Amino acid sequence: MKLAIVILNWNGKGFLEQFLPSVVKHADGAEIWIIDNASTDDSVSFIKNTYPTIGIIQNPENGGFAKGYNDGLQSIHADTYILLNSDIEVTPGWIQPIRSLMEKDSEILACQPKVKAYHNKEYFEHAGAAGGLMDKYGYTFCRGRIFAETEKDTGQYENNQEIFWATGACLFIRAKAFHENGGFDADFFAYMEEIDLCWRLKNQGGKIWYCAESTVYHVGGGTLDYGSPRKTFLNFRNSLYTITKNERARPLVFHLYRRLLLDGIAAVKFLFSLQFRHMWAVGKAHYNFFWKFRSMLKKRKQLGKNLAINNAGSFNGSIVWQAFAKGKKRYSELD
Repeated sequence: MKLAIVILNWNGKGFLEQFLPSVVKHADGAEIWIIDNASTDDSVSFIKNTYPTIGIIQNPENGGFAKGYNDGLQSIHADTYILLNSDIEVTPGWIQPIRSLMEKDSEILACQPKVKAYHNKEYFEHAGAAGGLMDKYGYTFCRGRIFAETEKDTGQYENNQEIFWATGACLFIRAKAFHENGGFDADFFAYMEEIDLCWRLKNQGGKIWYCAESTVYHVGGGTLDYGSPRKTFLNFRNSLYTITKNERARPLVFHLYRRLLLDGIAAVKFLFSLQFRHMWAVGKAHYNFFWKFRSMLKKRKQLGKNLAINNAGSFNGSIVWQAFAKGKKRYSELD
């Protein structure tokens, strides 16, 4: 299996200086590529001068996470891509366990390692933790992270396991599956595009896995802080995009109605906590969603009939109800 580690960069020289040494040291024979999204700092010159053996692809514009990877990966030839955020510290032997897992089972189309917090290494990190899950209304969470609550790693998630989605912060994905399924949806710009892609892969019967034997450490919020209203907008909007494109036909209207209602409750919560910019971000997300609704339905139609839906990693309940009404803060506490 030929592997290519691919890092998308936009004005991230500081992260490249800090974390590229660990990637180069522990590449285990994989090629390393940087896709640069029209950076205005001296990221590209830094790479060329410091790491002349690393391949560089320079996109003419900053098309965000989704388009940036889609454009750059057209020129990278490998069996499996390892899409890696620039703010991640890898560890010795992080590649081989996932390589072995995917080589043993050709139906595993994407996989992620254990993702822990760089600044608090005993805890899981928000983006991915110990594998992504989804509730029946399209809200995402992780083993090890429910909304903003992250768990301490005490060895509770040491089993390799099939999940619903794998984090884009460190995503092993078969190149053929990526390209044949259209890659990331560029309309997302950033955030949740990997969840949309994983759902598409599952709707074709593919498997998404978490590998506990591999660990990386993620800074998080490198491009947009977790508390940014812009991130709130992208997450709420892109979640609605994802549901519209991928949910089964029969429950789609009901789930969208319930989801919009729950989003409205979230906006009221932002209002009462005086987070007015986040409240406005939810409203803006809904407006944008309705503006693009026909476009999303068209994409849904283009995906065709789902032939082998794989629901592994789905939670047949409401994570909002579990977390906020029942006070459940850990995956192990869920009903």
